[in-house]
Amino acid sequence: MNRPADDHPPEHDPHEQAHRQAVSGAGKPLRRSAGIVLFRVRDGRPQVLLGHMGGPFWQRRDSGAWTIPKGGYADDEDPVEAARREFAEEIGHPVPGGELIALGEVLQANGKIVIAWAVEGDLDPADTRSNTFELEWPPHSGRRQTYPELDRVAWFTLDEAAGKAVAAQAALFERLGHALAERVSP
Repeated sequence: MNRPADDHPPEHDPHEQAHRQAVSGAGKPLRRSAGIVLFRVRDGRPQVLLGHMGGPFWQRRDSGAWTIPKGGYADDEDPVEAARREFAEEIGHPVPGGELIALGEVLQANGKIVIAWAVEGDLDPADTRSNTFELEWPPHSGRRQTYPELDRVAWFTLDEAAGKAVAAQAALFERLGHALAERVSP
């Protein structure tokens, strides 16, 4: 029996599942990440904390080389807890207490679905410490080197962040801007 797509929540909608599978590659497992968008307000303007991706591929890149702190999680894992864990691993600090603002999901060009929450807080980028990963570099050299997941972090206005971050993440900053505007609107 055919049902209209409206009968299914988005995660169970067969059309949405087919689209996600097509984008991520048929037969490949769906990759999901969960992240935290830490924000603060300076001079009446929201700013978000982004990390510059570490490793030799990103070393000389700027636009599109920044990201929210995020990471993968298993199907049976709570995405909020995964987002908290990944923030702590990549920033070196726990997620500040406070209300989590759901920002929803975005689909990145690499086929990864990122779900994110925003929380207000502040920290000095100089006090951050990222976890590391190993990579054979140069390729086929047999030499393994260690790189930080995020080699630096910085605060950006929402507009600046949209230009610096992985393209799909711009929607998260736009959603955060709308959510913050609703807070101050009567």
